[in-house]
Amino acid sequence: MFERHKSGSVLCSSCGRLVGVNDETCFNCGRSNPSMWGFGGAIRSLGRDMGFVKLVIIGSVFLYIASLAVDPSGIQMGGLMSMLSPSTNALFIFGASGHIPVFELGRWWTVLSAGWLHGGLMHIGFNMYIIQRFAPAVAEYYGAGRMIIIYTVACVTGFTFSSVAMLIYPYLPFGWLLSVLGLSGARLTIGASASVFGLLGALWYYSRRTGSSALEQQMKYYAIMFAV
Repeated sequence: MFERHKSGSVLCSSCGRLVGVNDETCFNCGRSNPSMWGFGGAIRSLGRDMGFVKLVIIGSVFLYIASLAVDPSGIQMGGLMSMLSPSTNALFIFGASGHIPVFELGRWWTVLSAGWLHGGLMHIGFNMYIIQRFAPAVAEYYGAGRMIIIYTVACVTGFTFSSVAMLIYPYLPFGWLLSVLGLSGARLTIGASASVFGLLGALWYYSRRTGSSALEQQMKYYAIMFAV
């Protein structure tokens, strides 16, 4: 399945037209290295998202199980949202982000790792379901590479904002209002929600740019639901 083509013709990784394996540029769309060194077919076999959705789901589930296993005595069972919730200590070990890890302990890398962690069975189930729905659509409209960039940048931006907000909101004139609205940041935070909102934003922008009213209405519905 992952055999490299060294001769003959393959499909351009961008426009899908036939190109030579050794062509430097696609004559149809102008894409550089259209055969992707002969691995274009193998990459397409992973799906339109290049296997990224499977990677996120498998990685997130693995880390969720690991965070439960590392501190079983701290697992919470009360309430729907906190059912099978890993302990705070376990989440911190695996890279939870927020004001405390980022600014007090200097764990800057957690703005990336926290997006792979989840605080309960319903939390991870909901996020993985939405990613499975949104990510392939973003990959289809923007390309798999851009989808992965959007997902990652949204994750980093979201956790950075949350960490910074907790640092500065007490000094703002209307800091109390941010706290009431739930926009004052977090001391410790996890989840793929920032990335999910990034995918949603990409789809919303695409709907506005192309004039797709059906897609725009659907994204508005999801945006309201997510905010609630």
